[in-house]
Amino acid sequence: MTDLPLSALFSILALLILLSACFSGSETALMTLNRYRLRHLKEQGHPGAIHAYHLLKRPDRLIGLILLGNNFVNILASSLATIIALRLGGEGAIAIAAGILTLVILIFAEVAPKTLAALHPEKLAFPAAFVYRPLLRLLYPLVWLVNLIANALLKAIGICPEGESSALTQEELRTVVVEAGSLIPPARRQMLISILDLEHKRVEEIMIPRHEVEGIDLSLPLEELIRLLRNSHYTRIPLYEKRIDNIVGIVHIRSAMRALADGELNKQTLREIATTPYFIPEATPLNRQLLNFQRERHHIGLVVDEYGDLLGLLTLADLLEEIVGEFTTNPADGIQDVQPQPDGSYLINGSANVRELVRVFHWDLPIRGPRTLNGLILEYMETIPEPGTSLLLHGYPLEILQTQENMVKTVRFMPHLRKND
Repeated sequence: MTDLPLSALFSILALLILLSACFSGSETALMTLNRYRLRHLKEQGHPGAIHAYHLLKRPDRLIGLILLGNNFVNILASSLATIIALRLGGEGAIAIAAGILTLVILIFAEVAPKTLAALHPEKLAFPAAFVYRPLLRLLYPLVWLVNLIANALLKAIGICPEGESSALTQEELRTVVVEAGSLIPPARRQMLISILDLEHKRVEEIMIPRHEVEGIDLSLPLEELIRLLRNSHYTRIPLYEKRIDNIVGIVHIRSAMRALADGELNKQTLREIATTPYFIPEATPLNRQLLNFQRERHHIGLVVDEYGDLLGLLTLADLLEEIVGEFTTNPADGIQDVQPQPDGSYLINGSANVRELVRVFHWDLPIRGPRTLNGLILEYMETIPEPGTSLLLHGYPLEILQTQENMVKTVRFMPHLRKND
């Protein structure tokens, strides 16, 4: 090599620096590939993705191969630079050549290609994968020896060379969905987030409270029972005797109307067509209850506490609304406890569910704590307020219009006058 002209030596040096840049850039590109997108492209039959996927199954071998090649060309470039320096300026020029070569490698073979690879990993990784797979087979004995020594050192200090699982945790997956941006439409993104949040919610948080459960009392006269059945807004309704706690079953309105049309509807018939009540413990997570509804083939369940006392009612539709949002065209129309006013305020029943208000109107109220607006106000004031009392609840002005016994009955809520903290 000492007999080659300087022009040839400079050409070979430039080629070595280019190879070093290829090794450095491809290493960064392969290591920064999105593993889930890579798997998707592999399943779609993308050739480059297939090669890259197989290489990344054993990243220790891939890194060993790349570093072998990168170090080889860098050392060869250093030796070549020394020969060029000796020819041009003697031994005194070696230090200058080393400094220049270090700067050139740093800029053109490290920083620039790695930055490019980080910005466009697939454009560099997939072509490189076509080269590295056959090269790995060719140099496998040397790569295997290097990895054997390196892995032995890692095991000696208590590190597993195979590494940990790359599976996303629930919180990491939630972050991925939130930061997906325009890749996922906002409505679908919110649905995905709602599905992930189901695990942290309990049935007691979204159930219809006991005092709002509509049922049919079998102790009423038959004419009154028929009137209630005809005027019911629900497909299924609880059947009880005298007290709502004494549930007999769940009657399907369609079955009751069919019996009425056949002239066979009476109290005994209602008992016979009613299905066995399905009870749900109050602390059941929503994700588990969704699976339970599917497995048990139920659309409605009665929520009970640890003593077996009735707390409320949960329907499959209520649970699905936690994922997809309200089914009605105008969500506010579905909340009977809320009456919009011309001045932008709302008259709200104190028993209104806070979580439902947040979901429908997007008000910034706390959903961890009291379930009703009355409970939220009592927790904040630590006393039962008198009618006419005004307060600022989490930045929202409101006025107590009516109280009844030991609870707030009606509130004027003014979200348009909210004061930011």
